[in-house]
Amino acid sequence: MRDGARIQTAIEIMTRIETSKTPMDNTIRDYLHHKRYIGSKDRKSIVELVYNTMRAHARLGWWLNKVELEISPRSRVLAYIVLDGLSAHDVSIRFVDEQYCPEPLNDNETKMVEALEGKSLTHDGMPVEVRCECPEWALDKLKPLYGDTLEVQMNAMLDSAPLDLRVNTIKIDVEQAQNSLKKDEVETTRTTYSPVGLRTVGKPYMSATKAFHKGFVEIQDEGSQLISHICGVEPGMRVMDFCAGGGGKTLGLAAEMQGKGIIFALDNDSRRLEKGRRRYKKADVHNIEVRSLEDEKNRKWLRRQKDAMDVVLVDAPCSSSGTWRRNPDLRWYSYGPSLDEIKQSQTEILGRVADKVKVGGRLVYATCSMFTEENEEQIEAFLKEHNNYEILKISEIWPEDTPCPVDGNYLRLTPKDHQTDGFFACAMTRIS
Repeated sequence: MRDGARIQTAIEIMTRIETSKTPMDNTIRDYLHHKRYIGSKDRKSIVELVYNTMRAHARLGWWLNKVELEISPRSRVLAYIVLDGLSAHDVSIRFVDEQYCPEPLNDNETKMVEALEGKSLTHDGMPVEVRCECPEWALDKLKPLYGDTLEVQMNAMLDSAPLDLRVNTIKIDVEQAQNSLKKDEVETTRTTYSPVGLRTVGKPYMSATKAFHKGFVEIQDEGSQLISHICGVEPGMRVMDFCAGGGGKTLGLAAEMQGKGIIFALDNDSRRLEKGRRRYKKADVHNIEVRSLEDEKNRKWLRRQKDAMDVVLVDAPCSSSGTWRRNPDLRWYSYGPSLDEIKQSQTEILGRVADKVKVGGRLVYATCSMFTEENEEQIEAFLKEHNNYEILKISEIWPEDTPCPVDGNYLRLTPKDHQTDGFFACAMTRIS
């Protein structure tokens, strides 16, 4: 494809994202699925342009307002490529009256290109929330949490996330996995905190590797790996993953249990659970029992599980604000329940599983949210209603053979401080 055609494709995708009811990764996938003539290198270039434009959403809006040009998917993409260094001449030869290329610039667009040429994407005159791409609705939630470090914390969420892998130790050890990947020209380094984590150099196409095809590794952010790390599961335990979804953390638990004992993978979305079944089979994991809560018989089964579990993991539905560097559209678009509805669901789930943990057992609550109202405040409210639980200090339950990323009651991770996605987790034990 010509450069102009790639730009036009990015504009068309951005236009769809603006009105889509599903996250941008799904919108991009669906759009490109029907454009089979677009080669892999072109797809990579187009997707990169779309994501970079979305990551600069607030700053592009600021510049477009400053030069008095109407904000649209086309003007955003145009402003981005100019602020990214494309000259006015190079823009003009891409926006031409030819098939598959974007229409030639109008007078206002030409003036905008001339005004922005040589400028930087970020400008000192921008408000801090614009510079660091923080939506107004989130600003009041994050200011008390980060204080003077707000901008530096948020800036760390502007870059693309690395590609992390969790080694499936049921099949292979970490060194063997690294060697297998190296044979397929995938270089990796060990992650800082997860003992079974690898971080790839660059963004290789994992589906082409033997390690991924054989179930030796799973794609999973290091922070996500650490959630199952604090559950304290052991071989032979009865464990419940209450919001199991596609099974990423369930697989981590199964590996730590060495395939012994039983894990009950629950969710109210049968389709997501079915995706998990395929992953369990590929990983050679056989101690997971899948139970969809859409089925009345499974809801009855759940009610009978009082005092039955050694560990219950609640990887709760949340705002996903900790994943903004992977999903930059979530800053600006909402695709599901409101934050108040999400918080209500979190409260209900915690209350629903509280009596399922044995005395002396562990309840772990986790989100990929940065907001205290979904995290610390949920735990505080839960403990007020359930005085038979107490918090376990993270550093005291952390395995001795790996560095602990925090010192306190909560596992709170950020891209700036830990080079992971934003995660929160709290481990509690039932004392009576």
